[in-house]
Amino acid sequence: VQLQASGGGSVQVGGPLTLSCVASGSSFRLIDMGWYRRAPGSQRELVADVQDDGNTNYVDDVKGRFTISRNSAKNTLYLQMNSLKSEDTAVYYCAKPSDGYWGKGTQVTVSS
Repeated sequence: VQLQASGGGSVQVGGPLTLSCVASGSSFRLIDMGWYRRAPGSQRELVADVQDDGNTNYVDDVKGRFTISRNSAKNTLYLQMNSLKSEDTAVYYCAKPSDGYWGKGTQVTVSS
């Protein structure tokens, strides 16, 4: 199983960006997956995750701005990010920690 994240880049404060994470492996299920980030000088933190039943969780700082979603037919997990702040600058990772799967990160840089 491989998780390939993409969609990172540079964006201005207030702008949008959507991250994608494609999971390889026909038997892979997009459950209990999440997006994590590590900002410079900080520890990795959970940004958002989606449970088997479809319930989602978000870190307080991104509530109302970020949306996690999945497309099982495409084996793809998304993170739609709106109203980006400079504090959102980080390397973002998609992961299924319960199974030990982590993708390589994608850099998001938000500047004014």
